[in-house]
Amino acid sequence: MKNKLPFFLLIIGLLAASCQSKTSVSNEKTQDSSMQDNETLMLTKAPFGSTPDGPADLYTFKNQNGMVVEITNFGGIITSIMVPDRDGNFEDVNLGFDNLQEYVDGNPFFGAIVGRYGNRIGGAKFTIDGNEYKLLANNGVNHLHGGKQGFDKRLWDAQIIDMEGVPALQLHRISADMEEGYPGNLDVTIVYSLDDENRLTIDYTATTDKPTVCNLTNHAYFNLAGHDDGNIMDHEMMLNADHYTPVDDGLIPTGEIRPVEGTPFDFRNPKRIGNEIDSDHPQMQIGKGYDHNFVLNHEPGGGMVQLAAVVYEPTSGRVMEAYTSEPGIQFYSGNFMSGEVVGKGGAVYPRRGAFCLETQHYPDSPNKPEFPSVVLRPGETYHTTTAYQFSTRPE
Repeated sequence: MKNKLPFFLLIIGLLAASCQSKTSVSNEKTQDSSMQDNETLMLTKAPFGSTPDGPADLYTFKNQNGMVVEITNFGGIITSIMVPDRDGNFEDVNLGFDNLQEYVDGNPFFGAIVGRYGNRIGGAKFTIDGNEYKLLANNGVNHLHGGKQGFDKRLWDAQIIDMEGVPALQLHRISADMEEGYPGNLDVTIVYSLDDENRLTIDYTATTDKPTVCNLTNHAYFNLAGHDDGNIMDHEMMLNADHYTPVDDGLIPTGEIRPVEGTPFDFRNPKRIGNEIDSDHPQMQIGKGYDHNFVLNHEPGGGMVQLAAVVYEPTSGRVMEAYTSEPGIQFYSGNFMSGEVVGKGGAVYPRRGAFCLETQHYPDSPNKPEFPSVVLRPGETYHTTTAYQFSTRPE
């Protein structure tokens, strides 16, 4: 977790700097009509509503291809991702709500930053250096996604920054010592950026003044046909993983790292998500589909941003590639979506109406010494990068 800035981000910055005169960085809401032909990337800001902790804003990226990404500093939530299909028609492929109040009232993690610990911690407790820390059991007897008021429910300090000529959104907060039961004052900075290759990058950095655990991710729900366009069973997925971590009845990893070969978890070659989702395989029965961590086939050494997944939606032709420096990725196929949540534009989101690809260290790593460590100590820097890149394929 003590990594330098990934090389490909430096290249992006250098390329952007060469066309700095073509880049618009604005702190005021600007109408699309003000985007001149010689501009490439824009990032604008507008009021979004009120939260219990104060007013929140909505930040809008737009690149030269017309891709639009909207993010609020409440929970670091990605509220919209507008990308074209193979015919140039734009759709929002990110599930969410129309207004801030709906996110405040009860967001099932749509598009949100999750922390301090993304995913589950078994028994809602962990031990560091002989000291046991008890967390809220908010998922049966286990702890999920940072607790009652995790990072997804916090108002972050936000500013638009110029990242070597490229506009970026920087979010910052200090998670106080023992917030939600976690030790140490955790100083967290998250940077969102969009480039003209339709790549949305999320860069996470954190430091602490006491030994703690840290595992940050984003919980976007994707449907590449459109956020309001049925289920994701016909999406085709490739996961760059030879192994996965099987779970017990509480969806806590057993500690085993098991080969995917010969199981419904083998996505090394692209296949429909729905092909084996209702298999009688015991692990599929536990999760009611996919809700498992996959061990990525990353080059040794750590810290490199590498391909983790490719998802293709055949009707629209949209493709999403996921890249990360993390060792794992949680593939969730929306099995616990209730079919009752009303989202943007009055859309009712059905069961399995979206998929999540949460880049991460493995679930319950604080209690699994055989897994890659998530312990962060004073003097160390937690740094990870994830990127989602969108494109299309011809019919």
